Amino acid sequence: MTETELSKIYDHTEVERRWYDHWEKEGYFKPRDGDAPPFVIHIPPPNVTGSLTIGHAFNHTLQDTLTRWQRMTGVPTLWLPGTDHAGIATQNVVERKLAAEGKTRHDLGREAFLKEVWKWKAHYHERITAQMRRIGDSVDWSRERFTMDEGLSRAVREVFVCLYNKGLIYRGNRIINWCPRCLTALSDEEVDHQDTDGKLYHLMYPIKGTQKHIVVATTRPETMLGDVAVAVHPKDKRYAPLKGRSAILPFLRREIPIIFDETVDPKFGTGAVKVTPAHDPNDFELGQRHGLTPIVVMNPDATMNENAGDFRGLTREEARTRIVEALQDRGLIARVEPHRHSIGHCQRCDSVVEPYLSLQWFVSMKPLAKPALEAIEKGELTILPRRWEKVYLRWLEGIRDWCISRQLWWGHRIPVWTCAKCAEAIVEVEEPKRCPKCGAGASDLKQDEDVLDTWFSSWLWPFSTLGWPGQTEDLRRFYPSSVLITGPDIIFFWVARMVMAGYEFMGKAPFPVVYLHGIVRDAQGRKMSKSLGNSADPIEISEKYGADSLRLTLLLLSPQGSDIHFSEERVDLGRHFANKLWNAFRLVAPHLKDYTPDEQAARPFLTDADQWILSMLGTAVRQVTRDLKSYRIGDAAKDIYDFTWRELCDWYLEMAKPRLYAGPDAPGALAVRFTIHRVFSTVLRLLHPFMPYLSEELWHALPGTEGDVCVAEWPAPGRASNKEVESKIELMKEVVGAIRNLRSEMNIPPARGLHRGAEPRDLSSARGVDRRGNGAEAARARAGQGHARLRPVHAEAPERGLPG
Repeated sequence: MTETELSKIYDHTEVERRWYDHWEKEGYFKPRDGDAPPFVIHIPPPNVTGSLTIGHAFNHTLQDTLTRWQRMTGVPTLWLPGTDHAGIATQNVVERKLAAEGKTRHDLGREAFLKEVWKWKAHYHERITAQMRRIGDSVDWSRERFTMDEGLSRAVREVFVCLYNKGLIYRGNRIINWCPRCLTALSDEEVDHQDTDGKLYHLMYPIKGTQKHIVVATTRPETMLGDVAVAVHPKDKRYAPLKGRSAILPFLRREIPIIFDETVDPKFGTGAVKVTPAHDPNDFELGQRHGLTPIVVMNPDATMNENAGDFRGLTREEARTRIVEALQDRGLIARVEPHRHSIGHCQRCDSVVEPYLSLQWFVSMKPLAKPALEAIEKGELTILPRRWEKVYLRWLEGIRDWCISRQLWWGHRIPVWTCAKCAEAIVEVEEPKRCPKCGAGASDLKQDEDVLDTWFSSWLWPFSTLGWPGQTEDLRRFYPSSVLITGPDIIFFWVARMVMAGYEFMGKAPFPVVYLHGIVRDAQGRKMSKSLGNSADPIEISEKYGADSLRLTLLLLSPQGSDIHFSEERVDLGRHFANKLWNAFRLVAPHLKDYTPDEQAARPFLTDADQWILSMLGTAVRQVTRDLKSYRIGDAAKDIYDFTWRELCDWYLEMAKPRLYAGPDAPGALAVRFTIHRVFSTVLRLLHPFMPYLSEELWHALPGTEGDVCVAEWPAPGRASNKEVESKIELMKEVVGAIRNLRSEMNIPPARGLHRGAEPRDLSSARGVDRRGNGAEAARARAGQGHARLRPVHAEAPERGLPG
């Protein structure tokens, strides 16, 4: 093939812009035809809320590394890309944009607002795909999907109708997490719980017909206006005389029963608790057991409603203050004490979440969770690192019904229509033309205003993207996928639900392995995220340092499953390596010009140094391959990094220089040229999954190679390790190291030679030497004993490595 002329300085910008278009044009990112079992990864679809972060770059680099490696082994590969509409998150960012213009979504109306969101989606979809191309994602763009495209939208409706018909989707009044700013329901997983220093108020409720009071403890006095009972434990003897009695609710003078329930903790507070079924999930369950009617005392925006009496119109915070003051004035507060407790916050806007009684749609999860639990026990699913399996199982064992309705405009409309004439609820995949009960026409059928939780489309991702519910060829060939690579922060949101959906609708898990990588954090330890705005744009980092440098750095900083503390300066780790390899290749390139590899001719003349580097190369191939197979991707990157920098550049090339510089006709030239060519052709193939651009550029500058390294054959380790020659070279390296230490201790400049026979007077004072004969003196003795066994090599290793 034509050799590429290399510039003196590695210009990553020029190199990286050229190759991606070439790979895509050649069709390398599409799976090869054939019946061989494919390697498949579905990308965790990025939200169209904004640009990708460094965290996305890390996640994509892990997936791309495995995909490129598998492609080079000859396996048909599919890395399927796509993006997520991210209902509440995207609606929030567009609403903020409108607010900056002095508008609200209600000013625009639903249809006009959705047009604005689609414009936002188009802009950031273009930005996201540009970022993916820049960092080298080898995805099959012809199969790109979006969670609200027509095919996926139909899958969402099919699933809703199917689960509804099976009785697993229902509508009911239940306590849900309510965000008073976003004005929508939230699932349990969309609530961040934060420990907060608050107060525990001991309130005194008069007991009807007596001069006595019962004291209840609460952290939220404002909800007392919705109390419908006071509960105590049936075995709490303090309250046995109160059986059948009632308390009087202050302010509203409502008579509320004193009830006995075993769920009450007699050790918490006074052992008596207020029961507010409309504003507490535990109280809701308790109220259902005792037939209590809930009373909602707040509006959706968390202001007090008409059931709050004189406190109507106040915010919940204002109501708390006013209620506490009024109770104190009436002598109805026994005491107030500091109390640290957990408070839920909306994951998207950080507002305090309100437990709120609301009519919503739910999925009954326990029947769906059973096969997902058994998947671990049966070995059908493995989660790496394995410690996450316990977290997964614990969540599934305690799973609660999933609130799937959201009071938003952006998302999949719930496929339920209500007849205005007969109130019949119609649940259909396609919009109905008439009421099946009374025959009313389409104009009398009104669709539910709410949309589905964004995860209701995401949990179908592994098969909806392949054409389900149609029985497509892609679905037959590419389901299930080979592995899911994602972060542990969405193990409940997404991973567990995808497993449930896979068993329910496809009869098998959507993937056999889940690899949960660490979280990329900033210098302050915060997760890098769009909402915090604490991540640089991967494109900007790639322009400055190179996409390959960013990729390699992220991998080198990431032991399996561990978090990464990232800062821009750390990308120098990858950039220095790229420069090191570039300079090393430029060193040998002139000596390989017009060279045609001939192993049979060269092998009889290989020196110990040649055999050593080839043996170490085989070890590196085995290590990198083994680590990739076990998803230790960071370790694989370190293996190739260490071999290339330390063994190849710092030692072998320095030993090879005299034979290289002697010219192509000199003794030993045949062996050294063959060895260098073999090592570089192997290193570039090993390196390609990690640094695709640099490896491709150098591959085309290496004579004797064919095609593109992107689809070159993954190297085999070759012959077994040569332990004998490895021991010899390691001994030589020890001697050189000891000599360097002596030079340093004796202040002998590296360029200054030693007179024959000259020795320091007291070797034992030098670093690395003790009086038992260890260190330099012992190494020199061993070298003298073993030198005769060494075949001729240039053993003068560098004082410094190649320029990095």
